[in-house]
Amino acid sequence: MDLEAVGDLILHTILSNLTPKDAAIAACVSNKLKSSASEDILWSKFCSQELDLNEPIDPLGNPTPSFKACYQAWREAFNMYPWPLVMRVKRCWGRLKNWLSINFPEAEATLCKGVSEVEIQESERILKVKLPLPTRILYRFCDGQEFKPERSSGSAGGSLLGLIGGYSFYTHLVNVFLLPLNEAVLNTKAIIRQIGLSSRFKYLVVAASYTESEKFFFLNCTTGQLHVGTVNLATEGEMIPCVPNALISSVHDSNGDQQQDAMLLWLEEHARRLENGTIKLREKGGTRSISLFPEEPPLCSTALTNGVKVRASAVFVPEIADLQNERRKYTFSYSIRMSLLREGCVINGIPFSSCQLQRRHWIICANDRVESDVNDEAVIGQYPLLLPGEKEFVYESCTPLPTSLGSVEGSFTFVPGRLVDPKGAPFEVEVARFPLQLPDYIF
Repeated sequence: MDLEAVGDLILHTILSNLTPKDAAIAACVSNKLKSSASEDILWSKFCSQELDLNEPIDPLGNPTPSFKACYQAWREAFNMYPWPLVMRVKRCWGRLKNWLSINFPEAEATLCKGVSEVEIQESERILKVKLPLPTRILYRFCDGQEFKPERSSGSAGGSLLGLIGGYSFYTHLVNVFLLPLNEAVLNTKAIIRQIGLSSRFKYLVVAASYTESEKFFFLNCTTGQLHVGTVNLATEGEMIPCVPNALISSVHDSNGDQQQDAMLLWLEEHARRLENGTIKLREKGGTRSISLFPEEPPLCSTALTNGVKVRASAVFVPEIADLQNERRKYTFSYSIRMSLLREGCVINGIPFSSCQLQRRHWIICANDRVESDVNDEAVIGQYPLLLPGEKEFVYESCTPLPTSLGSVEGSFTFVPGRLVDPKGAPFEVEVARFPLQLPDYIF
């Protein structure tokens, strides 16, 4: 068939099923194909598919005259990197930013524009490291978080707007944010010098919490693994890997198409947990933050007894872990959320408008061995009064374990009415078993 006789719609359909590279090659065959391959509707499709762009803008956010020019600008800006990896990193940041824009816009506002290739090279020169390819591209798209005074308590570390989020129990408060590259360099130099790590270990401090409790994440630039410091970080340089080693590959190979370091895997997993509701926002004292306590089964248990609903889950606390202590190697913080249904407390068919906690009973196991059996009054010194339909009463505590796997289960004793004015006999409320386990991904 004469190519000139082929209709424009058919040509457009054919070109739309090609890759951008193949479409550009086809444009060299004839003037008709060149004309069809230059149509902006075709390149808008390529920009949408590969870059998730619905308007023609360059990597700096500036408008371009066409989608074709837009696509060319992106390819030129990242021509030193494998294109599939660039697309993957952009999708990762797109997922995170989309969730933040819908659910946590005040945190989205702290994200910084990406750094230049020159800035990355200068950081590498200062630290004498070579960043893994995925991390380089991550910084090209977004240079961590920056906190303005009105959004924080005076410093980045004092803010609860960290992208990674955190947890709290007693006086221990953690909220992890991503460091801008220049701060990462400064922190790395200071911390490496402080803890005396050998210069042969090529680390970059990529994330941290400077709230009431410090927590640091170190990217090993040689292996691509991400580590988090334990309680022995300052004295022994002790760290725990945050991502399964088997998933990390080709972190410095610019020719392959399977590059993934721990930093990219870590952020992709974080995006997945945010999107599927495994972790959510929590508001306390008028301040919102991302809570790392799981909200969905199987990591979060739920039990309903006589109208009292109890949800429970735990999170591993690496900064308190002590791998050298056989009895307290791992520490877990657990969060208990209790509430009363709108129908109130119902016992033997009789409704009550309130009930109040009197006692707690915990059975804490390491593997299948009972480590602790606690039967005592109150929870963290409080006797919460539950009223129908009110917000959950939330409290957090912690427990050490000698093993990386365990569980907690138990019950609360409530009285209908109030402790000072009971309306009936005490009754037991189940706390369904929930796991204590060292996760594959540590945040």
